Amino acid sequence: MWARIPAPVVDGALVLAAAVDTSLNLTDPAPPDLAVAALGCAALALRRRFPFPVLLLTLPIAFTQDDIALAPLIALFTLAERSRNRRFLALCALGAALAASIPWSLGGPFEVSRTLTLVAFVYSLATAAAAVLFGQLVQTRRDLERQMAETEEAREHERVLHSQAVLARERAQLAREMHDVVSHQVSLIAVRAGALQVSTGDDDARDAARTIRSLSVTTLDELRTMVRLLRASGGRDTELTPQPTLADLHRLVDASGIDTRLSGELPAALTAPAQRALYRTVQEALTNARKHAPGATAAVDLWQDGTEVGVTVTNSAPTRPSLPLPGSQQGLIGLRERAELLHGTLESGPTPDGGYRVSLRVPLTTDAGRPRPRSS
Repeated sequence: MWARIPAPVVDGALVLAAAVDTSLNLTDPAPPDLAVAALGCAALALRRRFPFPVLLLTLPIAFTQDDIALAPLIALFTLAERSRNRRFLALCALGAALAASIPWSLGGPFEVSRTLTLVAFVYSLATAAAAVLFGQLVQTRRDLERQMAETEEAREHERVLHSQAVLARERAQLAREMHDVVSHQVSLIAVRAGALQVSTGDDDARDAARTIRSLSVTTLDELRTMVRLLRASGGRDTELTPQPTLADLHRLVDASGIDTRLSGELPAALTAPAQRALYRTVQEALTNARKHAPGATAAVDLWQDGTEVGVTVTNSAPTRPSLPLPGSQQGLIGLRERAELLHGTLESGPTPDGGYRVSLRVPLTTDAGRPRPRSS
């Protein structure tokens, strides 16, 4: 509530309160007393900018009245609210207590007992200490509020960064799955339509096949753009479910559209990430063979070598010219990313007889599939 009141209004109210306090406690004031009181009360208007000079200007008011003066306490509170030097604040409180308990007035000396002087000093010191402690309390509260605001801001920043990182990883995974699944099916449609276009003698069927192939090529080109856009803001550490396993390899080979031989077995206890990587490697290799090596045959060999397992996909040389189909250039990149996540390797390249070979090797360990720590 107090924070909503403008500072000039608060300062004006404090100047008025100090003036009223001084006027009520000054009895038969002499001209010097009035001058000192007026100067000290007016100086409170500048207490925020010059707390210590204002305190020095208000201390003489304590000389002029018998009771505790309000103006020095206000100045002392303001100084304690802004200063962090506790030794300095203790000296200021002691000085204010001495000023309030000195048994004489600027209007003329008078005698009081030592006991009353001591009592007045203790009372003045306690009052001054209360003003200092209250000012320090306000300062501490302000510091805590600032720290809480900074902490909340830091937490909000961390939440934003975390959500952005999660979104980036999901985009990268979505790009990988879009290429591996959707592109696989659309490219199969394009190849079949192209084959029908070449082999059929019916004009209507040829036109329909040409339309299907044209739409498929356009779709593949749009998918390539989408994959690149997703990869531009994505990471590589997230896996989406459900995902295929090695049990789905036979169905993948049967639906590949080319003559493919599947051989070998792998341990049943192979981790799910490793099984998905092996499946995607076979899928990508067969898709590339179907697009770029028409009429070729393929061999899929699953193997285990000591503490490592893997798959090798080899296709023969094409027997007829391939139709021009767009490629996203992201397939092998995605496979290498999967291999890195599994602490494995991916090798690919042409064979001496004009074919092509893709080989994935991953370790057969219980922690296969866990992300590899990033190097700094």
